[in-house]
Amino acid sequence: MSREILLLVDALAREKSVARDVVFTALESALASAMKKRFKEDVDIRVEIDRETGDHEGFRRWLVVPDEAGLQEPDKQEMLSDAQEIDPELQVDDYIEEPLEPIEFGRIGAQAAKQAILQKIRDAEREQVLNDFLERGETIVSGTVKRMDKGDAIIEMGKIEARLPRSEMIPKENIRVGDRVRAWVQKVDYAARGQQVILSRTAPDFIKELFENEVPEIEQGLLEIKAAARDAGVRAKIAVIAYDKRIDPIGTCVGMRGSRVTAVRNELGGEQVDIVLWADDPAEFVIGALAPAHVESILVDEDKHAMDVVVDEENLPKAIGSRGQNVRLASELTGWQINIMTPEESRNRQDEEREELRATFMSRLDVDEAVADILIDEGFTGLEEIAYVPMQELQDIEAFDEETVNELRARARNALLSEAIAKEELVQTAVKELAGIEGITPELIAVLAENEITTLDELAELATDELSEMTGLAQEEASDLIMRARAHWFDDEA
Repeated sequence: MSREILLLVDALAREKSVARDVVFTALESALASAMKKRFKEDVDIRVEIDRETGDHEGFRRWLVVPDEAGLQEPDKQEMLSDAQEIDPELQVDDYIEEPLEPIEFGRIGAQAAKQAILQKIRDAEREQVLNDFLERGETIVSGTVKRMDKGDAIIEMGKIEARLPRSEMIPKENIRVGDRVRAWVQKVDYAARGQQVILSRTAPDFIKELFENEVPEIEQGLLEIKAAARDAGVRAKIAVIAYDKRIDPIGTCVGMRGSRVTAVRNELGGEQVDIVLWADDPAEFVIGALAPAHVESILVDEDKHAMDVVVDEENLPKAIGSRGQNVRLASELTGWQINIMTPEESRNRQDEEREELRATFMSRLDVDEAVADILIDEGFTGLEEIAYVPMQELQDIEAFDEETVNELRARARNALLSEAIAKEELVQTAVKELAGIEGITPELIAVLAENEITTLDELAELATDELSEMTGLAQEEASDLIMRARAHWFDDEA
Protein backbone atom coordinates (compact mmCIF):
# COMPACT_ATOMS: atom_id res chain seq x y z
CA MET A 1 0.00 0.00 0.00
CA SER A 2 2.84 2.41 0.82
CA ARG A 3 4.22 2.03 -2.70
CA GLU A 4 0.72 2.55 -4.19
CA ILE A 5 0.37 5.81 -2.28
CA LEU A 6 3.73 7.15 -3.45
CA LEU A 7 2.99 6.23 -7.06
CA LEU A 8 -0.44 7.88 -6.92
CA VAL A 9 0.97 11.02 -5.35
CA ASP A 10 3.73 11.35 -7.94
CA ALA A 11 1.34 10.76 -10.83
CA LEU A 12 -1.21 13.32 -9.66
CA ALA A 13 1.46 15.90 -8.81
CA ARG A 14 2.84 15.66 -12.36
CA GLU A 15 -0.59 15.57 -14.00
CA LYS A 16 -1.91 18.63 -12.15
CA SER A 17 1.40 20.52 -11.84
CA VAL A 18 1.00 20.97 -8.10
CA ALA A 19 3.35 20.35 -5.19
CA ARG A 20 3.55 16.78 -3.85
CA ASP A 21 2.64 18.09 -0.39
CA VAL A 22 -0.70 19.34 -1.72
CA VAL A 23 -1.48 15.82 -2.96
CA PHE A 24 -0.32 14.26 0.31
CA THR A 25 -2.59 16.61 2.27
CA ALA A 26 -5.55 15.74 0.03
CA LEU A 27 -4.88 12.01 0.44
CA GLU A 28 -4.63 12.37 4.22
CA SER A 29 -8.06 14.01 4.18
CA ALA A 30 -9.48 11.21 2.00
CA LEU A 31 -8.10 8.51 4.30
CA ALA A 32 -9.44 10.35 7.37
CA SER A 33 -12.92 10.41 5.78
CA ALA A 34 -12.69 6.68 5.14
CA MET A 35 -11.63 5.98 8.73
CA LYS A 36 -14.56 8.03 10.07
CA LYS A 37 -16.95 5.53 8.50
CA ARG A 38 -15.89 3.00 11.13
CA PHE A 39 -17.71 5.08 13.74
CA LYS A 40 -21.42 5.76 14.12
CA GLU A 41 -20.76 8.99 15.99
CA ASP A 42 -19.25 12.17 14.49
CA VAL A 43 -15.57 11.83 15.41
CA ASP A 44 -12.42 13.83 14.66
CA ILE A 45 -9.82 11.81 12.74
CA ARG A 46 -6.27 12.83 11.81
CA VAL A 47 -4.16 10.90 9.30
CA GLU A 48 -0.44 11.40 8.82
CA ILE A 49 1.44 9.99 5.79
CA ASP A 50 5.21 9.69 5.83
CA ARG A 51 6.38 11.67 2.78
CA GLU A 52 9.38 9.38 2.22
CA THR A 53 7.98 5.88 2.78
CA GLY A 54 4.27 6.30 2.14
CA ASP A 55 3.41 4.68 5.47
CA HIS A 56 0.41 6.20 7.20
CA GLU A 57 -0.96 6.42 10.71
CA GLY A 58 -4.47 7.30 11.83
CA PHE A 59 -5.57 8.84 15.11
CA ARG A 60 -8.89 9.60 16.73
CA ARG A 61 -8.54 12.83 18.70
CA TRP A 62 -10.36 14.93 21.28
CA LEU A 63 -9.90 18.71 21.74
CA VAL A 64 -9.21 19.80 25.34
CA VAL A 65 -11.70 22.49 26.42
CA PRO A 66 -12.09 24.51 29.66
CA ASP A 67 -14.21 22.85 32.35
CA GLU A 68 -16.52 25.87 32.55
CA ALA A 69 -17.30 25.64 28.83
CA GLY A 70 -18.62 22.10 29.16
CA LEU A 71 -18.66 19.54 26.36
CA GLN A 72 -20.44 21.02 23.35
CA GLU A 73 -19.36 18.05 21.18
CA PRO A 74 -18.76 15.06 23.51
CA ASP A 75 -17.46 12.84 20.69
CA LYS A 76 -14.75 15.37 19.80
CA GLN A 77 -13.94 17.11 23.11
CA GLU A 78 -12.59 16.37 26.57
CA MET A 79 -12.71 18.64 29.61
CA LEU A 80 -9.39 19.92 30.94
CA SER A 81 -9.71 18.27 34.39
CA ASP A 82 -10.38 14.84 32.82
CA ALA A 83 -7.63 15.32 30.23
CA GLN A 84 -5.03 16.15 32.89
CA GLU A 85 -5.80 12.85 34.63
CA ILE A 86 -4.50 11.19 31.45
CA ASP A 87 -1.57 13.60 30.98
CA PRO A 88 -0.89 16.43 33.50
CA GLU A 89 0.97 18.37 30.78
CA LEU A 90 -2.14 18.85 28.64
CA GLN A 91 -3.61 22.37 28.33
CA VAL A 92 -6.71 23.92 26.74
CA ASP A 93 -6.64 23.62 22.90
CA ASP A 94 -4.28 20.62 23.04
CA TYR A 95 -5.43 17.28 21.62
CA ILE A 96 -5.68 13.82 23.13
CA GLU A 97 -4.93 11.24 20.42
CA GLU A 98 -5.65 7.52 20.22
CA PRO A 99 -3.99 5.42 17.45
CA LEU A 100 -6.30 3.60 15.01
CA GLU A 101 -5.79 0.49 12.93
CA PRO A 102 -4.43 1.39 9.46
CA ILE A 103 -6.90 1.16 6.61
CA GLU A 104 -6.27 -0.90 3.51
CA PHE A 105 -6.02 1.35 0.49
CA GLY A 106 -8.01 -1.00 -1.71
CA ARG A 107 -10.94 -0.97 0.70
CA ILE A 108 -11.81 2.66 0.15
CA GLY A 109 -11.58 2.26 -3.59
CA ALA A 110 -8.88 3.91 -5.66
CA GLN A 111 -11.45 5.88 -7.66
CA ALA A 112 -13.10 7.37 -4.59
CA ALA A 113 -9.72 8.36 -3.17
CA LYS A 114 -8.69 9.87 -6.47
CA GLN A 115 -11.88 11.95 -6.69
CA ALA A 116 -11.37 13.28 -3.18
CA ILE A 117 -7.76 14.12 -3.99
CA LEU A 118 -8.67 15.81 -7.28
CA GLN A 119 -11.22 17.97 -5.48
CA LYS A 120 -8.56 19.06 -3.00
CA ILE A 121 -6.20 19.80 -5.86
CA ARG A 122 -8.87 21.83 -7.66
CA ASP A 123 -9.40 23.83 -4.47
CA ALA A 124 -5.66 24.38 -4.17
CA GLU A 125 -5.40 25.46 -7.82
CA ARG A 126 -8.33 27.83 -7.32
CA GLU A 127 -6.70 29.30 -4.24
CA GLN A 128 -3.43 29.76 -6.11
CA VAL A 129 -5.17 31.58 -8.99
CA LEU A 130 -6.91 33.87 -6.48
CA ASN A 131 -3.63 34.56 -4.66
CA ASP A 132 -1.91 35.39 -7.96
CA PHE A 133 -4.72 37.87 -8.71
CA LEU A 134 -4.51 39.46 -5.26
CA GLU A 135 -0.74 39.79 -5.48
CA ARG A 136 -1.15 42.04 -8.51
CA GLY A 137 -2.95 44.52 -6.24
CA GLU A 138 -5.46 45.58 -8.90
CA THR A 139 -8.33 47.72 -7.58
CA ILE A 140 -10.01 48.35 -10.93
CA VAL A 141 -10.36 45.36 -13.25
CA SER A 142 -11.68 44.75 -16.74
CA GLY A 143 -13.28 41.62 -18.06
CA THR A 144 -15.88 40.12 -20.36
CA VAL A 145 -19.38 39.15 -19.26
CA LYS A 146 -19.34 35.36 -19.52
CA ARG A 147 -22.94 34.78 -18.40
CA MET A 148 -25.77 36.19 -16.31
CA ASP A 149 -26.73 34.46 -13.06
CA LYS A 150 -29.99 35.59 -11.40
CA GLY A 151 -29.39 39.16 -12.51
CA ASP A 152 -25.72 39.16 -11.51
CA ALA A 153 -23.03 39.34 -14.17
CA ILE A 154 -20.22 36.77 -14.09
CA ILE A 155 -17.11 38.52 -15.37
CA GLU A 156 -14.24 36.53 -16.88
CA MET A 157 -10.82 38.05 -16.20
CA GLY A 158 -8.19 35.68 -17.57
CA LYS A 159 -8.04 32.60 -15.31
CA ILE A 160 -10.36 34.06 -12.68
CA GLU A 161 -14.09 34.76 -12.61
CA ALA A 162 -15.66 37.59 -10.61
CA ARG A 163 -19.25 38.40 -9.72
CA LEU A 164 -20.85 41.80 -10.34
CA PRO A 165 -24.11 41.73 -8.33
CA ARG A 166 -27.19 43.40 -9.78
CA SER A 167 -27.21 45.72 -6.74
CA GLU A 168 -23.71 46.93 -7.64
CA MET A 169 -24.55 47.79 -11.25
CA ILE A 170 -25.34 51.35 -12.22
CA PRO A 171 -29.15 51.69 -12.44
CA LYS A 172 -30.57 51.51 -15.97
CA GLU A 173 -27.33 50.20 -17.49
CA ASN A 174 -27.96 47.14 -19.63
CA ILE A 175 -25.09 44.69 -19.24
CA ARG A 176 -25.22 41.74 -21.63
CA VAL A 177 -23.18 38.61 -22.31
CA GLY A 178 -20.05 39.49 -24.30
CA ASP A 179 -19.87 43.10 -23.04
CA ARG A 180 -16.54 44.44 -21.80
CA VAL A 181 -16.94 45.74 -18.23
CA ARG A 182 -14.75 47.72 -15.82
CA ALA A 183 -15.43 47.62 -12.09
CA TRP A 184 -13.89 48.15 -8.66
CA VAL A 185 -12.84 45.16 -6.54
CA GLN A 186 -15.20 45.54 -3.59
CA LYS A 187 -14.23 42.47 -1.57
CA VAL A 188 -12.94 38.93 -1.71
CA ASP A 189 -15.23 36.31 -0.17
CA TYR A 190 -12.91 33.42 0.69
CA ALA A 191 -15.82 31.28 1.93
CA ALA A 192 -17.77 31.44 -1.35
CA ARG A 193 -17.95 28.24 -3.39
CA GLY A 194 -18.45 30.12 -6.64
CA GLN A 195 -16.92 33.46 -7.59
CA GLN A 196 -14.87 34.82 -4.69
CA VAL A 197 -14.08 38.25 -6.14
CA ILE A 198 -17.03 40.62 -5.79
CA LEU A 199 -17.10 43.74 -7.97
CA SER A 200 -18.93 47.06 -7.81
CA ARG A 201 -19.67 49.86 -10.25
CA THR A 202 -21.69 51.93 -7.76
CA ALA A 203 -19.19 52.31 -4.89
CA PRO A 204 -17.69 55.77 -4.27
CA ASP A 205 -14.23 54.17 -4.41
CA PHE A 206 -14.85 53.30 -8.07
CA ILE A 207 -15.06 56.95 -9.09
CA LYS A 208 -11.98 57.76 -6.98
CA GLU A 209 -10.00 55.05 -8.75
CA LEU A 210 -11.22 56.19 -12.18
CA PHE A 211 -9.98 59.71 -11.50
CA GLU A 212 -6.65 58.33 -10.30
CA ASN A 213 -6.30 56.55 -13.65
CA GLU A 214 -7.14 59.73 -15.57
CA VAL A 215 -5.19 62.26 -13.49
CA PRO A 216 -1.40 61.58 -13.35
CA GLU A 217 -0.96 64.23 -10.67
CA ILE A 218 -2.78 61.96 -8.20
CA GLU A 219 -0.34 59.09 -8.77
CA GLN A 220 2.52 61.58 -8.44
CA GLY A 221 1.23 62.62 -5.00
CA LEU A 222 0.59 66.22 -6.02
CA LEU A 223 -3.17 65.82 -5.68
CA GLU A 224 -5.47 63.63 -3.61
CA ILE A 225 -9.15 62.76 -3.70
CA LYS A 226 -10.02 62.87 -0.01
CA ALA A 227 -13.67 61.77 -0.22
CA ALA A 228 -16.38 60.77 -2.66
CA ALA A 229 -20.15 60.32 -2.57
CA ARG A 230 -22.40 58.97 -5.31
CA ASP A 231 -25.96 58.59 -6.45
CA ALA A 232 -24.83 56.04 -9.02
CA GLY A 233 -25.65 56.90 -12.62
CA VAL A 234 -27.04 60.32 -11.74
CA ARG A 235 -24.69 62.50 -9.72
CA ALA A 236 -21.50 62.32 -7.69
CA LYS A 237 -19.34 64.64 -5.60
CA ILE A 238 -15.61 64.32 -5.01
CA ALA A 239 -13.45 66.42 -2.67
CA VAL A 240 -9.90 67.14 -3.80
CA ILE A 241 -6.85 68.75 -2.23
CA ALA A 242 -3.60 69.88 -3.87
CA TYR A 243 -0.25 69.48 -2.13
CA ASP A 244 1.45 71.76 -4.63
CA LYS A 245 0.30 75.39 -4.53
CA ARG A 246 0.97 75.77 -8.25
CA ILE A 247 -1.78 73.24 -9.04
CA ASP A 248 -5.46 74.09 -9.39
CA PRO A 249 -7.02 70.88 -8.02
CA ILE A 250 -10.43 71.33 -9.62
CA GLY A 251 -9.05 72.37 -13.02
CA THR A 252 -6.58 69.49 -12.97
CA CYS A 253 -9.36 66.95 -12.39
CA VAL A 254 -11.54 68.54 -15.09
CA GLY A 255 -8.71 68.43 -17.63
CA MET A 256 -8.19 70.31 -20.87
CA ARG A 257 -11.63 71.10 -22.29
CA GLY A 258 -13.12 68.74 -19.73
CA SER A 259 -11.34 65.69 -21.16
CA ARG A 260 -10.56 63.98 -17.86
CA VAL A 261 -13.92 64.40 -16.17
CA THR A 262 -15.66 63.47 -19.44
CA ALA A 263 -13.74 60.17 -19.59
CA VAL A 264 -14.91 59.34 -16.07
CA ARG A 265 -18.51 60.37 -16.84
CA ASN A 266 -18.58 58.19 -19.96
CA GLU A 267 -17.50 55.16 -17.92
CA LEU A 268 -20.28 55.90 -15.41
CA GLY A 269 -23.09 56.28 -17.92
CA GLY A 270 -23.09 60.09 -18.01
CA GLU A 271 -23.05 60.56 -14.22
CA GLN A 272 -22.71 64.27 -13.35
CA VAL A 273 -19.61 64.92 -11.22
CA ASP A 274 -19.25 67.90 -8.87
CA ILE A 275 -15.62 68.55 -7.92
CA VAL A 276 -15.20 70.54 -4.68
CA LEU A 277 -12.23 71.66 -2.62
CA TRP A 278 -11.40 69.74 0.53
CA ALA A 279 -11.06 71.90 3.65
CA ASP A 280 -9.86 71.03 7.15
CA ASP A 281 -12.47 73.41 8.57
CA PRO A 282 -15.75 71.40 8.57
CA ALA A 283 -17.96 74.46 7.99
CA GLU A 284 -15.89 75.58 5.03
CA PHE A 285 -15.94 72.06 3.62
CA VAL A 286 -19.75 71.84 3.93
CA ILE A 287 -20.19 75.21 2.23
CA GLY A 288 -18.08 73.99 -0.70
CA ALA A 289 -19.89 70.63 -0.83
CA LEU A 290 -23.30 72.36 -1.17
CA ALA A 291 -22.26 74.18 -4.35
CA PRO A 292 -23.76 75.53 -6.54
CA ALA A 293 -25.97 76.86 -3.72
CA HIS A 294 -24.82 80.03 -1.93
CA VAL A 295 -24.82 79.72 1.87
CA GLU A 296 -25.84 82.71 4.03
CA SER A 297 -24.76 81.35 7.41
CA ILE A 298 -23.90 78.10 9.14
CA LEU A 299 -24.22 76.91 12.74
CA VAL A 300 -22.09 73.96 13.88
CA ASP A 301 -23.27 71.56 16.59
CA GLU A 302 -20.20 69.48 17.53
CA ASP A 303 -22.11 67.26 19.98
CA LYS A 304 -24.66 66.12 17.39
CA HIS A 305 -22.11 66.30 14.55
CA ALA A 306 -24.64 68.37 12.64
CA MET A 307 -24.82 71.75 10.93
CA ASP A 308 -27.74 74.12 10.40
CA VAL A 309 -27.15 75.73 7.02
CA VAL A 310 -29.13 78.86 6.14
CA VAL A 311 -29.83 79.68 2.48
CA ASP A 312 -32.23 82.21 0.97
CA GLU A 313 -35.38 81.26 -0.96
CA GLU A 314 -33.60 81.56 -4.29
CA ASN A 315 -30.83 79.11 -3.30
CA LEU A 316 -33.06 76.69 -1.39
CA PRO A 317 -33.89 74.43 -4.40
CA LYS A 318 -30.19 74.32 -5.39
CA ALA A 319 -29.07 73.44 -1.87
CA ILE A 320 -31.60 70.65 -1.48
CA GLY A 321 -31.42 69.39 -5.07
CA SER A 322 -33.81 67.09 -6.87
CA ARG A 323 -35.41 64.78 -4.28
CA GLY A 324 -32.87 65.98 -1.71
CA GLN A 325 -29.96 64.68 -3.78
CA ASN A 326 -27.56 67.63 -3.38
CA VAL A 327 -27.80 67.90 0.41
CA ARG A 328 -27.68 64.10 0.80
CA LEU A 329 -24.50 63.78 -1.25
CA ALA A 330 -22.95 66.76 0.55
CA SER A 331 -23.73 65.08 3.86
CA GLU A 332 -22.17 61.76 2.74
CA LEU A 333 -19.12 63.57 1.35
CA THR A 334 -18.41 65.60 4.49
CA GLY A 335 -19.62 63.11 7.10
CA TRP A 336 -21.81 65.78 8.75
CA GLN A 337 -25.58 65.85 9.12
CA ILE A 338 -26.72 68.92 7.19
CA ASN A 339 -30.01 70.66 7.96
CA ILE A 340 -31.02 73.14 5.26
CA MET A 341 -33.29 76.00 6.35
CA THR A 342 -34.45 79.43 5.24
CA PRO A 343 -33.57 82.59 7.22
CA GLU A 344 -37.10 82.64 8.65
CA GLU A 345 -36.87 78.99 9.78
CA SER A 346 -33.48 79.72 11.32
CA ARG A 347 -34.84 82.71 13.25
CA ASN A 348 -37.81 80.66 14.47
CA ARG A 349 -35.52 77.86 15.66
CA GLN A 350 -33.20 80.31 17.41
CA ASP A 351 -36.19 81.95 19.10
CA GLU A 352 -37.44 78.54 20.29
CA GLU A 353 -34.01 77.55 21.60
CA ARG A 354 -33.62 80.92 23.32
CA GLU A 355 -37.04 80.52 24.95
CA GLU A 356 -36.15 77.03 26.23
CA LEU A 357 -32.79 78.23 27.56
CA ARG A 358 -34.39 81.26 29.22
CA ALA A 359 -36.93 79.01 30.96
CA THR A 360 -34.12 76.69 32.14
CA PHE A 361 -32.07 79.54 33.61
CA MET A 362 -35.11 81.13 35.27
CA SER A 363 -36.28 77.88 36.90
CA ARG A 364 -32.95 76.23 37.77
CA LEU A 365 -31.12 79.39 38.89
CA ASP A 366 -34.19 81.13 40.34
CA VAL A 367 -33.50 84.37 38.42
CA ASP A 368 -35.74 86.77 36.55
CA GLU A 369 -36.04 87.09 32.77
CA ALA A 370 -33.57 90.01 32.57
CA VAL A 371 -30.74 88.04 34.22
CA ALA A 372 -31.49 84.98 32.08
CA ASP A 373 -31.32 87.12 28.90
CA ILE A 374 -27.98 88.63 29.97
CA LEU A 375 -26.51 85.12 30.36
CA ILE A 376 -27.87 84.05 26.97
CA ASP A 377 -26.57 87.22 25.27
CA GLU A 378 -23.14 86.55 26.77
CA GLY A 379 -23.11 83.10 25.09
CA PHE A 380 -23.88 80.79 28.02
CA THR A 381 -25.75 77.68 26.86
CA GLY A 382 -26.06 75.58 30.02
CA LEU A 383 -25.65 75.37 33.78
CA GLU A 384 -22.28 73.58 33.46
CA GLU A 385 -20.72 76.64 31.84
CA ILE A 386 -22.00 78.97 34.57
CA ALA A 387 -20.82 76.61 37.29
CA TYR A 388 -17.34 75.82 36.00
CA VAL A 389 -16.07 78.45 33.51
CA PRO A 390 -13.19 80.56 34.83
CA MET A 391 -14.51 83.12 37.31
CA GLN A 392 -13.09 85.95 35.22
CA GLU A 393 -15.52 85.26 32.36
CA LEU A 394 -18.48 85.90 34.66
CA GLN A 395 -16.82 88.90 36.31
CA ASP A 396 -16.25 90.49 32.90
CA ILE A 397 -20.04 90.83 32.45
CA GLU A 398 -20.71 94.51 33.20
CA ALA A 399 -24.25 93.91 34.46
CA PHE A 400 -23.04 91.58 37.27
CA ASP A 401 -21.14 92.49 40.43
CA GLU A 402 -18.96 90.03 42.36
CA GLU A 403 -21.75 89.06 44.76
CA THR A 404 -24.12 88.25 41.87
CA VAL A 405 -21.44 86.21 40.13
CA ASN A 406 -20.76 84.14 43.27
CA GLU A 407 -24.47 83.59 43.85
CA LEU A 408 -25.10 82.48 40.24
CA ARG A 409 -22.14 80.12 40.40
CA ALA A 410 -23.33 78.60 43.68
CA ARG A 411 -26.90 78.18 42.42
CA ALA A 412 -25.69 76.53 39.20
CA ARG A 413 -23.53 74.04 41.12
CA ASN A 414 -26.34 73.25 43.56
CA ALA A 415 -28.75 72.66 40.67
CA LEU A 416 -26.28 70.31 38.97
CA LEU A 417 -25.67 68.47 42.25
CA SER A 418 -29.41 68.03 42.80
CA GLU A 419 -29.75 66.73 39.25
CA ALA A 420 -26.91 64.25 39.75
CA ILE A 421 -28.43 62.99 43.01
CA ALA A 422 -31.81 62.55 41.32
CA LYS A 423 -30.19 60.60 38.47
CA GLU A 424 -28.32 58.39 40.92
CA GLU A 425 -31.56 57.65 42.75
CA LEU A 426 -33.17 56.67 39.45
CA VAL A 427 -30.25 54.36 38.69
CA GLN A 428 -30.47 52.72 42.12
CA THR A 429 -34.20 52.21 41.66
CA ALA A 430 -33.60 50.73 38.21
CA VAL A 431 -30.89 48.41 39.59
CA LYS A 432 -33.30 47.03 42.22
CA GLU A 433 -36.10 46.56 39.69
CA LEU A 434 -34.25 45.43 36.57
CA ALA A 435 -30.98 43.79 37.60
CA GLY A 436 -32.51 40.32 37.73
CA ILE A 437 -33.53 40.28 34.07
CA GLU A 438 -31.35 38.11 31.83
CA GLY A 439 -29.28 40.22 29.46
CA ILE A 440 -29.43 43.43 31.53
CA THR A 441 -26.01 45.03 32.09
CA PRO A 442 -25.08 47.94 34.40
CA GLU A 443 -24.47 50.07 31.31
CA LEU A 444 -27.92 49.24 29.96
CA ILE A 445 -29.53 50.04 33.32
CA ALA A 446 -27.81 53.45 33.33
CA VAL A 447 -29.17 54.25 29.86
CA LEU A 448 -32.69 53.16 30.84
CA ALA A 449 -32.57 55.20 34.05
CA GLU A 450 -31.42 58.23 32.08
CA ASN A 451 -34.62 57.84 30.05
CA GLU A 452 -36.64 57.40 33.29
CA ILE A 453 -37.27 53.69 32.69
CA THR A 454 -36.77 52.22 36.17
CA THR A 455 -39.40 49.48 36.62
CA LEU A 456 -40.33 46.22 34.92
CA ASP A 457 -43.67 47.64 33.80
CA GLU A 458 -42.07 50.74 32.27
CA LEU A 459 -39.64 48.54 30.35
CA ALA A 460 -42.39 46.09 29.37
CA GLU A 461 -44.56 48.88 27.96
CA LEU A 462 -41.88 50.08 25.53
CA ALA A 463 -42.14 49.31 21.82
CA THR A 464 -39.24 47.41 20.26
CA ASP A 465 -38.14 50.32 18.07
CA GLU A 466 -38.27 52.69 21.08
CA LEU A 467 -35.96 50.49 23.13
CA SER A 468 -33.67 49.88 20.15
CA GLU A 469 -33.29 53.59 19.46
CA MET A 470 -32.85 54.39 23.16
CA THR A 471 -30.17 51.79 23.87
CA GLY A 472 -28.60 50.91 20.51
CA LEU A 473 -29.69 47.27 20.85
CA ALA A 474 -30.52 45.31 17.71
CA GLN A 475 -34.26 44.91 17.05
CA GLU A 476 -34.21 41.20 17.96
CA GLU A 477 -32.30 41.84 21.22
CA ALA A 478 -34.66 44.68 22.16
CA SER A 479 -37.71 42.51 21.45
CA ASP A 480 -36.33 39.64 23.57
CA LEU A 481 -35.59 42.00 26.47
CA ILE A 482 -39.11 43.45 26.40
CA MET A 483 -40.63 39.96 26.38
CA ARG A 484 -38.54 38.99 29.41
CA ALA A 485 -39.75 42.15 31.18
CA ARG A 486 -43.37 41.17 30.39
CA ALA A 487 -42.98 37.65 31.76
CA HIS A 488 -44.27 38.66 35.21
CA TRP A 489 -47.57 39.79 33.64
CA PHE A 490 -48.25 36.23 32.50
CA ASP A 491 -47.06 34.79 35.84
CA ASP A 492 -49.55 37.04 37.65
CA GLU A 493 -52.36 35.89 35.34
CA ALA A 494 -51.47 32.27 35.99
